[in-house]
Amino acid sequence: MTEILASRAIAADESSEASVESVTGHPAWTQLKDAVETIRPWQSADGSIDLEADGAPPGELVRAETERVVAAVEQLSPLLPHDAEYHAALVSDLRKWADGGFGVPDFLDSLLAFRPAERRVDGRQHLVVFPMYTQNGNPDRNLEAVVLRLVWPEWLSELERTRYDNPLFLGITFEDFTAGYDTNSAVLFPETIAVREAPDRFTWGGIFCDREAARFRRVTEAAVDILGLELPDDIAAMLDDQERCQQAFVLWDMIHDRTHSHGDLPFDPFMIKQRQPFWMYGLEELRCDLTAFKEAVKLEADGYAQGRDVQYAVLFDRMFRFPVTGERVRNYDGLGGQLLFAYLHRHDVVRWTDNTLHIDWDRAPRVTNQLCGEIEKLYRDGIDRPKLVHWLAAYELVSTYLAPHPGSTWAKGPDALDLSLPPRKLVDDVLPDEFPLSMFYEALAKKLRTVIASTKGITAASVEKAAA
Repeated sequence: MTEILASRAIAADESSEASVESVTGHPAWTQLKDAVETIRPWQSADGSIDLEADGAPPGELVRAETERVVAAVEQLSPLLPHDAEYHAALVSDLRKWADGGFGVPDFLDSLLAFRPAERRVDGRQHLVVFPMYTQNGNPDRNLEAVVLRLVWPEWLSELERTRYDNPLFLGITFEDFTAGYDTNSAVLFPETIAVREAPDRFTWGGIFCDREAARFRRVTEAAVDILGLELPDDIAAMLDDQERCQQAFVLWDMIHDRTHSHGDLPFDPFMIKQRQPFWMYGLEELRCDLTAFKEAVKLEADGYAQGRDVQYAVLFDRMFRFPVTGERVRNYDGLGGQLLFAYLHRHDVVRWTDNTLHIDWDRAPRVTNQLCGEIEKLYRDGIDRPKLVHWLAAYELVSTYLAPHPGSTWAKGPDALDLSLPPRKLVDDVLPDEFPLSMFYEALAKKLRTVIASTKGITAASVEKAAA
């Protein structure tokens, strides 16, 4: 059967994508999910299964469940001829894992065979099975299965081709998934997959715009109600439209993703795994989001309706959800959201008066772009600075708008630091919550806590079901 899968034509007729039978509607998908969910609790954090441990399942049972996964993949693969080579390699990797006694899994061969970005077709389905962790979800490399669809409308394809080249980017939506994605995870990244060695380069990366959009809508609607914010009609209509929000997020994600390798970069924090204070990562993520915002302003002027939507997706997600989501330990995304709000507040774009939030919608684009310019100048000047001097300059930028913890060593300046140590050692002097929440955000966090918790595992389908 493996040879048959490998020989099947990879290129499918694009015109038939919408009419392809849904993988999740096939009985084999239910069998596949059941087998994967049976195997997952047997796995250790590294993905292996210790057959000698107390209470371990018999090896024959584990092999039988693995063969159930294989059989389901072989039944489903004919629905997805573009994934034939990957599914053949997947079957081979699953059987090699079983033949090796279920040690630490190595799915490098199937990872290399999975190349969804080579031919991005709007609506195309993919069946993905890998041992992996899910970012912001399950930290262990357990077996997971997910059925997804590509989001690649012609207008987005044209923008990628002409303005925002990003050949590895995949906008994706959920069809169905196993337990690792019944979490806050909204990405499918190849670096999360268990392999014997990292490949020379990754060839794709996916972000679930439907989960991002659904989460954004739920949290923003709650925040708008709590804060008494009056929305312009077009923004209110956006929040009521899941498809429109998905289009905003897929555009935002595509521009954000490419920005990590574009611009005057004194460092590249996600390609070079160097140890830095968490505010450096916060500024990098915020720079990428504000670059997407800046480009969205241009796109709106050029007649792209999605450009205006991206601007308010960035503002609301960054100001309402990011600061109050997750733990307060080195929460760099939360820091970026706090900084954006504080900057806009300092420049009188947002006002919290009489327990009501007011936004100057006309000035918001210009002042938000102004913050982007300050971060870009920090980066450009950083090229000529030593690392520690650059970190201190970044700290000064952040602390201009956010009050540091009163016990902070870094807030006291370089004289308080042991400058005989290498910079990476001075990271130990950074407090877990170097820039605590303001009183405004402490109060908002309490009121949004339940809403944010309710977005775990959210999908477009679950939002529509709740609305009905």
